Amino acid sequence: MAEMVNITIDGKSIQAEKGKNLMQVAKENGIFIPSLCYYEHIEPPLGTCRVCTCKMNGKYNPACTEKVSEGLVVEVNTSELTDTRKALVEMMFAEGNHICPACEKSGNCDLQHMGYELGVSSTRFQHLFKDRLIDFNPQRMVMEHNRCIKCLRCVVEVKTSDGKKVFNYQERGNETFVGIDYEQEAKLTKEQALNAMHICPTGAIIVRGESLAAPFGDRKFDMESVQKDYNKKKTTHKNRPPVMGKKIVATVSLAGCFGCHMSLLDIDEDLLDVVELISFDKSPLTDFKEFTSRCHIGIIEGGVCNSENVETLRKFREHCDILVSLGECSVWGGLPSMRNSIPLSECLEEAYLNSATSEPGANIIPYHEDLPKILDRVYACNEIVKIDYYIPGCPPDANHIWKAVKNILWGEEYSILYSEFKYD
Repeated sequence: MAEMVNITIDGKSIQAEKGKNLMQVAKENGIFIPSLCYYEHIEPPLGTCRVCTCKMNGKYNPACTEKVSEGLVVEVNTSELTDTRKALVEMMFAEGNHICPACEKSGNCDLQHMGYELGVSSTRFQHLFKDRLIDFNPQRMVMEHNRCIKCLRCVVEVKTSDGKKVFNYQERGNETFVGIDYEQEAKLTKEQALNAMHICPTGAIIVRGESLAAPFGDRKFDMESVQKDYNKKKTTHKNRPPVMGKKIVATVSLAGCFGCHMSLLDIDEDLLDVVELISFDKSPLTDFKEFTSRCHIGIIEGGVCNSENVETLRKFREHCDILVSLGECSVWGGLPSMRNSIPLSECLEEAYLNSATSEPGANIIPYHEDLPKILDRVYACNEIVKIDYYIPGCPPDANHIWKAVKNILWGEEYSILYSEFKYD
């Protein structure tokens, strides 16, 4: 019979089997500890991502490498630890080119899932937009190094039938990347190759012809949170006293597709409330070209890609009490930022000089003093002006938008359903 020990997690007394992994004990007792590298069957645990960091007997360590023992005292859900975990996930998003709406694994991605569970609306770190090579050489796979978070899962787990490793770490320090042994990769069975794709916590390992998209609701991380109390969390922005009377709202679309404005219209019957409670000033919805009054809230769709976007955004900051970044493009650059890892000159040459659709003799890059000047890259709105609130999504769910706007303007408490908080 297994020896039992007494431990404490967030003040809760728990009896557990001595030597059992702390992650498993917490899960069995309904306590959520996020992780990206932990797999129950991998022993010893990898301990690479550090997202499961907890305070154990006064020291900070990853929970996945801790075995429970008599008298263990664990702190999981403190504000400091929650912020630390969010920062780690934010850094992973900022360090790689994780463009969820364009990723084959969106909806089945563990990194994306942890962002949802931790409520990451934006990153506090500037995105690096590294230009890493995509390895198309393997026979069955594509290795997308821009998405790899170096969790070590594939290096330890993926082997051929005769026990040979397929993946390995190459280079050192900040230049480390996961390489593939092409000879061993060619020996993998279809099932082994698919296993490699599935254990990868991001979309870094893609099996050719097998990463087919699925409709929303059929993907792994679409509908239900692993936290029982996720939808019970209430959010209220403090120190923002509601202004009495009808509110004035301005909206604009910068470097975006206008999909976020379309999502605004999906508020459906609540639009009747909008008409009664809100007056739109400068907005594509009214076709007002200039501000006619000061606005309580400005809603910004799209990132900043040219000089006109910069001027418009600064005017919004000047004329609005509160600015909201609406959608992934506004929050951090989104799909337009896919050009950020490529020099601007190459983008212009490909679009205007080397395009197959160019008319004969029309191979010229347009330039005129009246045309907005294209910036070196697409910028997030908060890199240009101060942003007060972020609503992620591509586009954001209409219910998420309306709940957030009501909260900002009238201080109304709200909770966002897990199914409403998405990056794609």
